Amino acid sequence: MARLRIALCQLNPTVGDLEGNRALIADAYQQAEDLAADVAVFSELCITGYPPEDLLLKPGFVADNREVLDKLAAMTGRCAMVVGFVDQGRDLYNAAAVCSGGRVVGTYRKRLLPNYAVFDEQRYFAAGSEPLQLYEIAGVKVGLSICEDVWSPDGPLAEHAAGGAEVVLNLNASPWFVGRGAERDRMLATRALDASCALVYVNQVGGQDELVFDGASLVLDADGATRARLPQLVEAVEVVELDVRPVFRKRLLAPRGRAVSEPLRVEPTVAVSPAGEGAASMGAPSSGAEGVGPVSVGNPGAGSVGVASTTPAPALVAAVLDPIAELYEGLVLGTRDYVRKTGFSHALVALSGGIDSSLVACLAADALGPERVHGVSMPSRYSSQHSRDDAAALARALGISYRTIGIEPGHAAYDEMVLAGDEDESDGLADQNLQSRLRGLVLMTLSNMHPGWIVLTTGNKSELAVGYSTLYGDTAGGFAVIKDVFKLKVYELCRYVNERAGFEIVPEGVLTKPPSAELRLDQRDDQSLPPYEVLDPLLAAYVEHDMTQTEIVEAGFEPAVVARITRLVDAAEYKRRQSPPGVRVTPKAFGKDRRMPIVNAYRG
Repeated sequence: MARLRIALCQLNPTVGDLEGNRALIADAYQQAEDLAADVAVFSELCITGYPPEDLLLKPGFVADNREVLDKLAAMTGRCAMVVGFVDQGRDLYNAAAVCSGGRVVGTYRKRLLPNYAVFDEQRYFAAGSEPLQLYEIAGVKVGLSICEDVWSPDGPLAEHAAGGAEVVLNLNASPWFVGRGAERDRMLATRALDASCALVYVNQVGGQDELVFDGASLVLDADGATRARLPQLVEAVEVVELDVRPVFRKRLLAPRGRAVSEPLRVEPTVAVSPAGEGAASMGAPSSGAEGVGPVSVGNPGAGSVGVASTTPAPALVAAVLDPIAELYEGLVLGTRDYVRKTGFSHALVALSGGIDSSLVACLAADALGPERVHGVSMPSRYSSQHSRDDAAALARALGISYRTIGIEPGHAAYDEMVLAGDEDESDGLADQNLQSRLRGLVLMTLSNMHPGWIVLTTGNKSELAVGYSTLYGDTAGGFAVIKDVFKLKVYELCRYVNERAGFEIVPEGVLTKPPSAELRLDQRDDQSLPPYEVLDPLLAAYVEHDMTQTEIVEAGFEPAVVARITRLVDAAEYKRRQSPPGVRVTPKAFGKDRRMPIVNAYRG
């Protein structure tokens, strides 16, 4: 029985930061070498970051990415490196390189290119069509695939297994939404079981624009059983020992028969020199790494060098987060990486004393540290005292800075300058929007006064869907943290914050008072919108599940409510196009996922 020591390198690359990504990969590879791994596996397009989008239209970027690959290959020794990069032939290819012994041993080009939801790989890449081959690593025949390749039951995994692969390495940049991990786990287990082939799934982690990648890398055996799982939503480098057992008996007894094909060509990795010093000369450890037992040269067969440990390392099977904790941590990660990777250092949050701004402040404090978050209360003539008190209490509980800038002087000046005493507008829509725009003006001015401070907007998905927001007012800012979180889920997340802390961070009054924009006297959200218990499921049906008005009515919703709300959603499309990006947490978010025309006369 062979044993393969696999370093799962679950990293957080940055799109376009070729040098930074090179250093990240090199450091993880060195960790793998120090732990006597046979192969270090990285994520899809790890060198460029994923998705590189129109950077791929720059020939210089593609050439620079190849130069980084050559530098990484030059540092490899006995431990093989499998890393994602952009390959160039007549076309561009999403590819994986196998590096060992100071050179690129071979490449694999992704065959199945996703072109749905947030993906548009067919815009940039051609599909690989070269014959598959295997790589011998520590005596184990290893195949390669990339992300989408493993989702299809007829993809390369079955062909690899039929051609003699014992393990298939699958490099991924798989975007996250809540519940995605369970769906992937089921699929991967099915693929490994059907192919009777061990499967190693390595996913990137971190935020990139709207997208979040959750890691949760896996090792599954030929029966589809999970042998290792890395944590969700954090970087990790872990070495897993996989016992590779013969599976011919299982295949011979398979009731569906077994796939038969010609054996795939096997490419050796590091060659043994005649004097036997090939591995040592390339920096392989000469003795066991701490915590993994003594290392000895195994008997991998002609043409390669393997390492076996006499003491198998215990496999890490990280616990899976419950859905509300997963949602919260995903929002934190997406916010942290957007702020960090775009070069900002601090965040400004308008604290109204309401539920949405309370949640955004909590997320920002966890993402950046409370010392880097600045709350601003901007009361108007309509702001209640309890809302002001709740905002101040939240800021104290979080330990963030807090200041009050009243907008009444500006409100009065604009009343005189623009509204000109028109009594019809004294508490009308124009006056309400004016207050919101004054607050946006204050926040953006503060951002300009403090370079490196980004304004985080506080609108949720329910409001964004129906246009219950002010263009250039509460939509003004750099990042919309909860734009993909429905209102009812906002309440659930705030309760989670308090439960996790064990004391009241979000004041109880924020959780229990009727939601209100407080832009006129005695205003409540339910005066303009249906109760959120009705609104949120209706919006999910129309926005996330693409149901027509007729289908939603047939599902049990009031026809008049359906007609009104869907009309609001359609009319607000032009607002959403001008709103900042935010963290994607559902299978269909506004932005990359949902691409509806602004001019749209269809009413189904």
